[in-house]
Amino acid sequence: MRICRFSHGEEVSFGVLDNLDDQGELTENSIIAILRGHPFGELDPDGRVIAASSVKLLAPILPSKIIGIGKNYAEHAVEMNSVLPTEPLMFLKPNTSVIGPNEFIVLPQQSSIIHHEAELAIVIGRFCKDVPRGRVDEVVLGYTCANDVSARDVQQMDGQWTRAKGFDTFCPLGPWIETDLDPTNLTISAYVGSQQRQSGNTKDLVFSVVDLVSYVSHQMTLLPGDVILTGTPAGIGPIIAGDEIEIAIEGIGSLVNTVKDAQ
Repeated sequence: MRICRFSHGEEVSFGVLDNLDDQGELTENSIIAILRGHPFGELDPDGRVIAASSVKLLAPILPSKIIGIGKNYAEHAVEMNSVLPTEPLMFLKPNTSVIGPNEFIVLPQQSSIIHHEAELAIVIGRFCKDVPRGRVDEVVLGYTCANDVSARDVQQMDGQWTRAKGFDTFCPLGPWIETDLDPTNLTISAYVGSQQRQSGNTKDLVFSVVDLVSYVSHQMTLLPGDVILTGTPAGIGPIIAGDEIEIAIEGIGSLVNTVKDAQ
């Protein structure tokens, strides 16, 4: 099932998306069954069905917090001249960094080296704490695409990651949440224009989705809608104004954003 969040006129709603093509992309026949309220717990359709082409897709969730995981692919750790962590390396991104599909990534004036980072994002579906590994499936709503945009020069200057990864627009999410997905063997790609920059697979995660949800929940309470970014494969690189960035994940779809300079 694909759960989306969208605006239609002045209304913002969640809905269930249907009638996509074989590649999981929208078509002129794609429809949305509108939900009452949020998508956590039992879904409650309100009876209305509208054409997907008549709405604007938004970030599929507005989390209370975004937990990033660093150096979770061995080849990425190598390209960053780092050793692999012995436990998941956590950082936080503010929810003000979230944008949705086709919104602009805005380059801040404080940085001249901005990188893309394609990532599988886990969306938490219920209040949880200290989740055993065997019960992780019970607390996950689904998965979406993410771009952990990072100001690399700021990261190096500060010696930590909060400011470098926390600028407004630095966490594109979308285009929807896929609830029926095995996250253990998914191809992840990043394209800048027509050039493929990243190509990885979740089977190469140092710490798996199960590892991460259980570990993070033992450090902090997770709320419905919270997002865990699972790390990026090798191939990160710079983005500049005018670039179109596509994050594509097998079984989910593609998240596309364009880059622009701050005004």
